[in-house]
Amino acid sequence: MISTRWIEKRRPHWRRLEGLLQRCRQSGPHSLARPELRNLSLLYRQIASDLAVVREDASASEFTRYLNQLLLQAHGVIYTGKKSGIKAMRGFFLRGWPRIVREHLSLIAVATCLFAVGGLVGMLLSLRSPDFALHFLGAEMMATIERGEMWTQSIVSVKPLASGVIMTNNISVSFMAFAGGLTGGVLTVYAMFFNGILIGAIGTACGTAGMGLKLWSFVAPHGALELPAIFIAGGAGLRLAQGLLFPGVLPRKESVARAGRQGVRLIAGVVPMLVAAGLIEAFVSPTGLAIPLKFAMSASLLALLLFWIFGARPRGANGAAPAGELTVAPLRPGAAPGRAAR
Repeated sequence: MISTRWIEKRRPHWRRLEGLLQRCRQSGPHSLARPELRNLSLLYRQIASDLAVVREDASASEFTRYLNQLLLQAHGVIYTGKKSGIKAMRGFFLRGWPRIVREHLSLIAVATCLFAVGGLVGMLLSLRSPDFALHFLGAEMMATIERGEMWTQSIVSVKPLASGVIMTNNISVSFMAFAGGLTGGVLTVYAMFFNGILIGAIGTACGTAGMGLKLWSFVAPHGALELPAIFIAGGAGLRLAQGLLFPGVLPRKESVARAGRQGVRLIAGVVPMLVAAGLIEAFVSPTGLAIPLKFAMSASLLALLLFWIFGARPRGANGAAPAGELTVAPLRPGAAPGRAAR
């Protein structure tokens, strides 16, 4: 026979699971924070054991029905929830991706600093030795700059082709920065630092030739998306390196796998940013659009990006959400019987 004391001891756990399932029915599983999702899974296993105990007592049939219903609904959330492709994608880009970017801001900031330091080094070396820019950028580009011409004008006549080439190049750089994490972050650091030196050298060469405004008005429209995308990709690579070098209490293989999953989710949001940046770089940046409009466009895109990352919040008070949207059958709440089994 099941004792009243055992029932009263277990009842709070049943109520807790019922409360979590009720929230899933009302707001969806995305309304649960990560600790609550883990607790849901733990409660499911514990209450499954409780059901096995209750079934041994024929007088506890009401408890058996109640726990059966509770576990059926929990199973629907944990194991059989279906993802809707469009809803899952929308949920990821509106809430999941901004959230994971916010979670990795420190690593993204490190990648940004590496790029900035590289830019400073490229500028100082170019100012100290003009030959540095000549060797680093090549004689052809330097000759174009010295003539006061923008090498980017060649893009205008082949916009569609240029757009594809630009997208491919930028996405390749991003994936290299991410995959570089498997080298312990060496290639990631190199990619960030090298690209920083490149922009520093180009900026200094153009500035010295009196073409600074031409250069930055070209970079501004697409750079508002392209540069943050590269920084985020660098942060993804550093996360992968972190999982490889500092597994903590996890086995190294599991640590790398977890870091890789997080990095892939970061990169998934970077790709559409780079596609948009490639289109802008081919069809807007090299055109004769008024310079103030180009900078206004840049500011607007950057503001939208920041709003996307920091303004997007998941529905629910706890502020955390999985990337996808799960569907769950409505819970038919059953109150636990008022009497205790004797």
